[in-house]
Amino acid sequence: MGTTARSTRSISSLSGTGLRSFISVIIARLVTLCAPPCHIEFFAEVVDLLRKRGASDIKVFGGGGGTITHEDAIAMRRKGVEQIFFAGTSLTEMTDYVRDNYGKARKKRSRSKSREIELARKLTEIEGTCGETRRPARKRKIANPQPPIRTSKVIGFTGPGGAGKTTLIDELVLRILLRQPTARIAILSHDPSVVGEGALLGDRATMINSQNDRVFMRSMATRGQAGGLSPATHDCLALLAQSNFDYVIIETVGTGQEAMPFQKNGIVDLTVLVMNPDYGSQLQLQKIVMLDLADVVVVNKSDLQRARTAHSEIEQRLEQNRRAQRLIDTVAKRHRDPGVDRLFDLISADRTR
Repeated sequence: MGTTARSTRSISSLSGTGLRSFISVIIARLVTLCAPPCHIEFFAEVVDLLRKRGASDIKVFGGGGGTITHEDAIAMRRKGVEQIFFAGTSLTEMTDYVRDNYGKARKKRSRSKSREIELARKLTEIEGTCGETRRPARKRKIANPQPPIRTSKVIGFTGPGGAGKTTLIDELVLRILLRQPTARIAILSHDPSVVGEGALLGDRATMINSQNDRVFMRSMATRGQAGGLSPATHDCLALLAQSNFDYVIIETVGTGQEAMPFQKNGIVDLTVLVMNPDYGSQLQLQKIVMLDLADVVVVNKSDLQRARTAHSEIEQRLEQNRRAQRLIDTVAKRHRDPGVDRLFDLISADRTR
């Protein structure tokens, strides 16, 4: 079709209300309507579905191809599309348009009937406050220093880039959905920011099983903060932990040897360090601080040639800590992997639903 629909607010806010169904409806309608010029009907359908879901504050814009004419763009704007960019428009021009028109949060916003959308908006407010102050320790009205009693189990996943954290989490989500039919899950995923403080927010693209009505997924950019988390993570995590989820899973960006992302958090119940067998020499293990702090260490990709050696070396390293730590080998990419099953049994030991 040569066009892409884009949004000034992440459609991740729809994840808990059926993002998968939302996408399926769009595709089904597109197949039905796809006769030239189908982009008019497609964009109009997106706008209409957003309104029906109580998310009319998401403004849709698109373009980038050469199939949309100026006459088509006029018709699309009449149907509620915010803006259409034509061939030759640079990415800088597009981002400038978004910043000029949507750079500041609106003071008034209609209340949504969906609790997931309301939750997403509260998370956005927290991120916005941190973005303005750049001082996460500053007291904000939305933060609650003494959260009420919660029933959710908060699990933190960290580890170097490429270790397979996202795939592992997705497999655990699948097991929760299959074995605990009423359980609800929240995922707080972090992606590194690049120049301009934007982030790809691409973990959701590989978390196939998160596209479920019982899963609420939120992507966050680190905004230049070191350590694998965002300045707003603590407050966002506190809010999710109070929001009637059975599990709250937090995933850091790929971290280095000195990273201690959950050390001062106070909310995470279980920390999981995911490692790749190819970490280098045994001496490198002495430099990884999280090996002292993690409750569970996972050697993922344990089908690689060096996996047995890695398990032995990491086991020796953990014995130095003289505390109860678990070491589990997994192959997250493998269907029904026994190691992932063992990890699931461990994290769900106190969850019977």
